[in-house]
Amino acid sequence: MTMLKKALVSLFAVITFAAVITQPIDTASAAAKPSGSAIVKEGKKHLGVRYQYGGTTPKGFDCSGFTSYTFKKKNVKLPRTAAEQYKKGKSVSKKNLKAGDLVFFKTTSKTKISHVGIYAGNNKFIHSAGKGVAITSINDPYYWKSKYAGARRVL
Repeated sequence: MTMLKKALVSLFAVITFAAVITQPIDTASAAAKPSGSAIVKEGKKHLGVRYQYGGTTPKGFDCSGFTSYTFKKKNVKLPRTAAEQYKKGKSVSKKNLKAGDLVFFKTTSKTKISHVGIYAGNNKFIHSAGKGVAITSINDPYYWKSKYAGARRVL
């Protein structure tokens, strides 16, 4: 190889290397998950939206439609049903709940997960039920306390 060819090859290698190391990082894969408070804040935007069986939009939500929609708005994909959402993330004890955790209930049977909401802090959760999207105590002695089944952290 002539001296000129060697110089051109070396120059090409330097330019190629510089181009590679100056490329932006893929932000889609490097993006951090949202905070639990960001999930709660998104959920609160929908307070008062009516309950609709099978509903997945702000025109009407059922419980898992509400949670999957809320998390999706923050780029976190959840399965469609409460039972499937219960299989995601890691289990969290009631005493270690953090804002943004999913809380689950057995409302229609003693063995099947049938309701889900988003833990909002201070023993409260945001969910869609008969009166629409609302904030309720997970320790409500008249209903929710006895139906509580567990929680999952997906963030």
